[in-house]
Amino acid sequence: MAQKTADRPGGGKNGLSGTGAALHGLMERLYPICRSITGDGVRQTLEILQEHIPVEIREVPSGTRVFDWTVPDEWNVRGAYIRDSAGRKVVDFADSNLHVVNYSIPVHRKMQLAELKKHLHTLPDHPHWIPYRTAYYNRTWGFCLPHALYERLADDTYEVCIDSDLKPGHLSYGELYLPGETEQEVLVSTHLCHPSLANDNLSGLALATFLARHVRSAGRRYSYRFLFVPATIGAITWLSLNRDRTDRISHGLVVACAGDPGGFTYKKSRRGTAEIDRIVSHVLRHQPTPHRIIDFFPYGYDERQYCSCGFDLPVGCFMRSPHGEYVQYHTSADDLDFVRPWCLEESFAVLVSVLEVVEQNRILLNRYPHCEPQLGKRNLYPREREQHLAILWVLNLADGRHSLLDIAERSNLPFHHIADAAGKLLAGGLLAEQDDLAVS
Repeated sequence: MAQKTADRPGGGKNGLSGTGAALHGLMERLYPICRSITGDGVRQTLEILQEHIPVEIREVPSGTRVFDWTVPDEWNVRGAYIRDSAGRKVVDFADSNLHVVNYSIPVHRKMQLAELKKHLHTLPDHPHWIPYRTAYYNRTWGFCLPHALYERLADDTYEVCIDSDLKPGHLSYGELYLPGETEQEVLVSTHLCHPSLANDNLSGLALATFLARHVRSAGRRYSYRFLFVPATIGAITWLSLNRDRTDRISHGLVVACAGDPGGFTYKKSRRGTAEIDRIVSHVLRHQPTPHRIIDFFPYGYDERQYCSCGFDLPVGCFMRSPHGEYVQYHTSADDLDFVRPWCLEESFAVLVSVLEVVEQNRILLNRYPHCEPQLGKRNLYPREREQHLAILWVLNLADGRHSLLDIAERSNLPFHHIADAAGKLLAGGLLAEQDDLAVS
């Protein structure tokens, strides 16, 4: 299990500031929408995101070959129910979009309970929760319901209806490109295909949206690309259509399951020593919430597509409690109450800090490398010991071979202390710029 944190004490309304409440508010708007890997729910979700950021909606026709895959037919569902012989709806899609197995083919017929049970999915260990099930590449149908309800079903004749379409259409995804001073890119990717599941992955959608808005409002060295894609097939589709530009990606993050009260988890890129791996590890080490760093493995979210051996991009995965490591995962219990606004705000703050390191990390050169220069005559001698140490570390390691991140790691000081010291030394004429974004 991922390490857990205690609930944050109060302070303001529910202990929240504006950012946490706003992130949670966006999730509340998106929560009722029935999403899948294709369909109107995806487009409706992206249209809501367009109210916050100018994300472009891309449409890829069904049948398009993308590496070893084919873009599937589009699925939409309007309603579904199971009705007993007395005319009562015992299961109704209108109550929860998790009730229908995602990508169920249309069906409307009557059957006995024994036959119906072959198409029902429950969670006996959690009898009041609805499981989330999919059938993307298997032409079948089904319903998900609480096990307690399943056990109460009488031996009866039931009318079963799933009013859905599965036919040629499009796969939709969102893309926002923000150009910077260099064409080298920072990729932020999140999946948008899950229906009413809050941590997985409305938390990722909300955080990526707010992060894009933050980046858009600031000056930046790097260019940024934000992707809102259906899991697996969406990332594969984007990579297939953009194969010739992936060499521009210098740093990347997949954001998922980042709103629950668990400690932070960062899954490294396949490379394991990419700069983004070092940056996230450094930022997490200097913040108070428990965290862990795990090595890459080829299962999980879309980092496994970006890190496939043909691409091997420097893309890690930022989470709190990872998929499958909290009992609410892929159930109706992954709701808006499970995701805490203060956790969203904390995740957002860490992600902002990560991008600040990405932007500020660089190699500088000491213009007075032979012994320490005199700080006092330049009004650079600080009163606080930690600031003094940061200045001395920067002067000692600014030899044209060490980046500011290298210095922060070796000194065990927070990056912002090192960056602040470097800024003062630059302004004081003791350091020179070395314009090199290709920091290894």
